[in-house]
Amino acid sequence: MLTLQSGDIWEMVSSGDKQKNMNKPTLVLQAPIFSRSGYGDHSRDILKSIFDMNKYDVKVIPTNWGATPANQTMSDTEFGQKMIKSVITQLTEKPDIYINVSVANEFKPVGKYNIGITAGVETTLAPSTFITGCNLMDLIIVPSEFTKETLQKTEYQEVDKRTNKQTGILKITTPIEVIFEGVDLSIFNGKTKDTEILDNIPTSFNFLFVGHWLQGNLGQDRKDVGMMIKTFCTVFQKTQKKFQPGLILKTSSAGFSIGDRHRITKKIEEITKSFGENCPPVYLLFGDLKETELNELYNHPKVKSMLMFTKGEGYGRPLAEFATTGKPIIVSKWSGHLDFLPEEHTVYLDGDVKQVDKSAVNDFILSEGKWFTVNYSNAANKISDVDKNYKQHLISSKGLQSNIRENFSLEKMNQKFNEVFKKYVKVVEHKPFIPIMKKI
Repeated sequence: MLTLQSGDIWEMVSSGDKQKNMNKPTLVLQAPIFSRSGYGDHSRDILKSIFDMNKYDVKVIPTNWGATPANQTMSDTEFGQKMIKSVITQLTEKPDIYINVSVANEFKPVGKYNIGITAGVETTLAPSTFITGCNLMDLIIVPSEFTKETLQKTEYQEVDKRTNKQTGILKITTPIEVIFEGVDLSIFNGKTKDTEILDNIPTSFNFLFVGHWLQGNLGQDRKDVGMMIKTFCTVFQKTQKKFQPGLILKTSSAGFSIGDRHRITKKIEEITKSFGENCPPVYLLFGDLKETELNELYNHPKVKSMLMFTKGEGYGRPLAEFATTGKPIIVSKWSGHLDFLPEEHTVYLDGDVKQVDKSAVNDFILSEGKWFTVNYSNAANKISDVDKNYKQHLISSKGLQSNIRENFSLEKMNQKFNEVFKKYVKVVEHKPFIPIMKKI
């Protein structure tokens, strides 16, 4: 307690932001905020939402995301400067609210109230470590109904190792809320400048793929990039050269090294070489692009449609971003993106849910799980139809643009984030405001 003696004169001393935030609950976000990845983009959007709330003393603990570059500091923007200023290297006290953006097996209760945010998995089965991790938190937030359903349906038998008898069922007990990944319409707004990004591509009609080319044999990697290329080439191999469309691949394995580019190039050549001189053009667009540059790419007049044979998406961020263009999207009819791509405006590809191939299995994609495999004949027909009847498809796909703007923007995500916080986060303690005094 501060006691004022008779005859003493005191004045209040400003301590800047620290004093300003003393009466705010502390919120710590542990996330890959500097990563060039889907998780990184999502983490930055979440941080924007938290800043917009203006209710918390926010601190950020940056994490890595695999081998992806950690170069998205955005230091030339007001948000980036605020983000960097909020960074801490370690916790010195238990925060009121702790949020971890990561794969669910890394979740740990660090704060008084703990929230785990994850894209979950892309198959029908989550690892048992995901379930255990989710149950350590007070609330789980996922981007799609598909992810929520997968987590809630996953169950494991708990067995006593000594008696080999079942002792219970391991399943999610923590509440799960869906908050979509909102598109920043100040960036993905359809406005373009004169850009040289596709100057070296001679074809005026091109399909675009954006995504990582991950592990797995031909037809088995998560994005099914190899069979997408092969199907595209099959469709247009007999088309006259001057009428052949192109396929632009904005892809990499994870980073943007020379070695990675060489490996990706070799994969493309292995697939296309069997088509000989009749092979339609397949272009590799390799390297890191800023979000503003992605907007330029999506809206470039040479890019007519997005194409994706994905086997499973927790959400499908590039699809949501591209939808702002109002151009046709050709994509698998399964998983997270069904939330924001209405069927009446989307060229959906039929297929079957099949067992995960052992070549694609890792710690998170289990061999016991299943995911989607496109019917390649069906896909070939629909790719050809978009090429032949483009104007008709363009009229239909305009609804994608209005749907994203009205229902899946970053602003709408912020509103949903606020609603979820009001519903669940009620246990924080507000600290009293204590002015700092000194004797004159």
